[in-house]
Amino acid sequence: MDEPTNGELGRLIQALRSDVRDDLGQINARLDRVVPMDVYTVEKTTITDRVTALEQAREKDATRITATRRWVIGTVITVVAVLLPYLGTVVRGAGA
Repeated sequence: MDEPTNGELGRLIQALRSDVRDDLGQINARLDRVVPMDVYTVEKTTITDRVTALEQAREKDATRITATRRWVIGTVITVVAVLLPYLGTVVRGAGA
């Protein structure tokens, strides 16, 4: 087996250094796009608070809609209950 010469070893070491520099450059480029942990925590807390507020608003709206439906149904039943005897009297009176 032939041993590499000093020149070949130097070229291999230089190529390895170049590869390591390229890899470190890529890592640094990725790190530039990473959000710091404190910023991430603040944003996550803000989003969690907003979602909680939206869920509470949705529950409040659902309760209000249910109350409105009950009110409308009660109103319709009341109007029908009041008008039904009157209409019966009017129809009987018209037929007499």
